[in-house]
Amino acid sequence: MADKMKDQRKQEPPQSVLAKAITIGFVSGILWSTLGAISYYFSFSEVSAASFIFRSFWHTDWTSSLLAEILAVIIVSLFSMFVSLIYYVTLKRINGIWPGIVFGIALFAVIFFALNPIFSAVPAWNELTGDTYVTSVCLYILYGVFIGYSISYEFHEYNQHPAK
Repeated sequence: MADKMKDQRKQEPPQSVLAKAITIGFVSGILWSTLGAISYYFSFSEVSAASFIFRSFWHTDWTSSLLAEILAVIIVSLFSMFVSLIYYVTLKRINGIWPGIVFGIALFAVIFFALNPIFSAVPAWNELTGDTYVTSVCLYILYGVFIGYSISYEFHEYNQHPAK
């Protein structure tokens, strides 16, 4: 019985903030691109992850399937790990919600404006509907806040020194 109590009190070794940032990126990629796919399915948005990843490069029937959406969510999650590393390197020391909001808007601008010519299945900014604007901007802001707040919280929590 005493050994059992001892095992329960053991804590797992602490994970580094960098490893947590990568995990946060993967989880946020799954979460927010899945919500983007759901918003695409219910016609809140004209674009989904599959529009960027598959439909822009292959014009086949399977790119409109559920399989394409699932694979696109996984691929976006892998890219999201890299995006979270960018946040970790640049903004991890800043507390609050605003850095995440700015990061999400900047990411939206890069993807929808700077990289838009690469994605043929994504309409130009002036051809998108109002629902797509609102849905996409909100998803990117929430994505940025999720990554930003989580990473900065973990960074500050890890670097806190206990009071003596």
